[in-house]
Amino acid sequence: MTSPRVTIKDVAARAGVSKGAVSLAFNHKPGLSEATRDRIFRAARDLGWAPDPAARTLAGSRVDVVGLAVCRPARLLGLEPFYMEFVSGVESVLTEHSCSLLLRLVRTVEEEAGLLESWWRARRIGGAILVDFRADDPRVEPVRRLRIPAVAVGHPSLTGSLTSVWTDDASAVGEAVRYLAALGHRRIARVGGAAALGHTAIRTAAFDEAARTLGLAGARQVATDFSGDAGARATRSLLTAPPGDRPTAVVYDNDIMAVAGLAVAAEMGLRVPADVSLLAWDDSQLCRLTRPTLSAMSHDVHGFGAEVARTLFGVIGGEGGGSRPVATPVLVPRGSTAPPG
Repeated sequence: MTSPRVTIKDVAARAGVSKGAVSLAFNHKPGLSEATRDRIFRAARDLGWAPDPAARTLAGSRVDVVGLAVCRPARLLGLEPFYMEFVSGVESVLTEHSCSLLLRLVRTVEEEAGLLESWWRARRIGGAILVDFRADDPRVEPVRRLRIPAVAVGHPSLTGSLTSVWTDDASAVGEAVRYLAALGHRRIARVGGAAALGHTAIRTAAFDEAARTLGLAGARQVATDFSGDAGARATRSLLTAPPGDRPTAVVYDNDIMAVAGLAVAAEMGLRVPADVSLLAWDDSQLCRLTRPTLSAMSHDVHGFGAEVARTLFGVIGGEGGGSRPVATPVLVPRGSTAPPG
């Protein structure tokens, strides 16, 4: 036997207020004390009730705000070219819809799951963009349960039934390794991102597979946190290995770490690319400002963000949006890669 559906009347009764008061609270209208508003939100949360999205549409409400929470340290996010480009792409589409972005930094994905729920119940957002998926990600269930219009930035193997937009990182990693092997490199290393992230795991598995296929017994990987400091430490540990074990080529999971790796090579008196080749990821402006310029797996990050935002408006409009990949990052050789000396 199915449980009776919770209604606004049930929330009002639980909070000891009228249905009109509940409507005022969820529409952020004046006329209620903060204590009453909090009591209404708490009652709704306890009962698992949220305003129906269809009812909002019929009532003529429009999407004014899209939510995006990022689980990264504030200092690192300010330095990361990927997120600056991604957010600018999202904003380019939101502007067309006279819509704003509500950006929040969180410490854990569990905190983000609670934040998304409170945003949605308080009607602060009309949709959400979710990034940096993990295996068994705790955000999937509440987004589905509350029917929050959302787009997940991640491979479908990580995002469940949520509409998702992603890049084929596995194919891109394979291309990077094959390119370096074709140049003659047999000892190739990868300085990867945070091990807990799903796309890091996908790249790690793809790197191992490409190394096995090509018979690269000297291939190895190091996990970091995407920061320049961590990238520098990882590079230093790789390049201080004995000459017979030292990699002749290194692939990085972002541009900041590749730039840091270039500085470490210079610090150790190694020439790039004569002594060691370096290959970055994402191909921001940083890659063209270094000497030598950095070869990179180039990715239109601004266009990626714009496509994610367009897909979200499709979901909000009831069109479904549809999960799909965007263009795979492509190799752009520059001055930092060459055959091993």
